[in-house]
Amino acid sequence: MKKSQSALTDLLTVMARLRSPTGCPWDREQDHMTLRTHAVEEVYELMDAIEAGDDHEMAEELGDLLLQVVFHCQLARERGAFDFEAVARRITDKLIRRHPHVFGDVKVKDVNEVWANWEQIKHAEKHGTKHARPSALDGIPKHLPALARAEKLVKKARKEALLDTPPTSRKLTRKQVAENLFEMASYAQTKGWSAEELLRTETKRRERKLRKSEARGRKSDW
Repeated sequence: MKKSQSALTDLLTVMARLRSPTGCPWDREQDHMTLRTHAVEEVYELMDAIEAGDDHEMAEELGDLLLQVVFHCQLARERGAFDFEAVARRITDKLIRRHPHVFGDVKVKDVNEVWANWEQIKHAEKHGTKHARPSALDGIPKHLPALARAEKLVKKARKEALLDTPPTSRKLTRKQVAENLFEMASYAQTKGWSAEELLRTETKRRERKLRKSEARGRKSDW
């Protein structure tokens, strides 16, 4: 490799070489589906490095995560779908488009207005396309861990006034909530149940009720 090349160009070149007919047998066997969980694992490892305050590990884990992006881009390039350049251009254009208060003449007072503008622009971008989100509850990744998915569903539902906050009589401290969550997971395990799957199933049920309430234009009765 030429020393004048950037580190990113080197990485793209190495990835293409690994996927070439004379490259690595393992890399040549992979596809988007076989790689799909690797990015999630790399994100968790990055989170560990961040929480540990370990810059060395953070740089390494960011590199591992970048590799997942480059790997998928190489696979897509081979299919004639898109490449790294297209991905980088798309996110650059999106950042500029969704920050009119930085790259345009829109004025905002606070972070709340920034988020409001972001949501409006995102809605306009997707409107009329197959990626449109007609429901306020759309856009929650279905493969999120169950608890994270439940939290996002509740947050979206409350934002759209589809769900009330719990009554004050049920108010719990942070410690009590943490203890209850742990105890429920422990109890499920003693029964041979998966707390993750139980919550995932319940969240799906609640989401169906919320969507029906949304269609009727009133709050959920759960």
